[in-house]
Amino acid sequence: MRIQVPATTANLGPGFDSCGLALSLYLTLDVLEEATEWHVAHDLGDGIPTDATNVIVETALSIAPDLTPHRLQMACDIPAARGLGSSSAAVVAGIELANALANLELTPERKVEIAAEIEGHPDNVAPAVLGNFVVGAKLDGEDFYVRHLFPDCALLAFIPQEALLTSESRGVLPNELAYKEAVKASSIANVMIAALFQNDLELAGKMMERDLWHENYRAKLVPHLAPLRALTKEHGAYAACLSGAGPTILIFAPQEKADELLSVMKDFDTTASVLSLKVENDGSVTTR
Repeated sequence: MRIQVPATTANLGPGFDSCGLALSLYLTLDVLEEATEWHVAHDLGDGIPTDATNVIVETALSIAPDLTPHRLQMACDIPAARGLGSSSAAVVAGIELANALANLELTPERKVEIAAEIEGHPDNVAPAVLGNFVVGAKLDGEDFYVRHLFPDCALLAFIPQEALLTSESRGVLPNELAYKEAVKASSIANVMIAALFQNDLELAGKMMERDLWHENYRAKLVPHLAPLRALTKEHGAYAACLSGAGPTILIFAPQEKADELLSVMKDFDTTASVLSLKVENDGSVTTR
């Protein structure tokens, strides 16, 4: 049995803790034979546990405590601590593992509910489960969200070598915003989402770069954002914004500009990874 969960980007600028998009990088989990204890084989380094303390196994056991241990083989091309939803992918993989081994027959809606409860909000986990573009909110413990097809465009990821923990990136955010500032921030997000729903990437891109919720505060942690944004705009991009908490920058552009942008982004910082990605439509998938 194989479980595959996509990477995700959250926020898209002003859609803070609400908007998420599934991307074509994946965590893949092969479920092998039963064993006396859990073992997760991988080549991802010493920081990822290989026993029952692995997040995937911990998540599965939190849902179905009586699961029979198995040998698991994990592969992941989602870079950790880069703002591409690696932790959410692990949580969703754990939910899918419990669902399959315990025959729980969880609905996609229930999977999102469980994952959002673990992660705190649905911005990454909802598109990881459902695929494509999801706008969501968690209110009084209940999840509300809308899935929509994202407009066709080139998606380019600029992934610095340096990691940035979400906890560190959240630590620079203010405890509150002035009322007028919050109203303005909300209106920017509203227009961005409406523009995306109408396939208007020109307008959506303008709003993506006008965020007031988080990017200004995180700028000192991601000094490459402003110059990369200016550079990619010069070469025809719709927008550049932080992917999740950063430090990855996601660039949205017309398809015909993709090759040119890839070239200038690679020249901008030869130590960074620059990837051409696609929207993942299917979300998490389990095949037997």
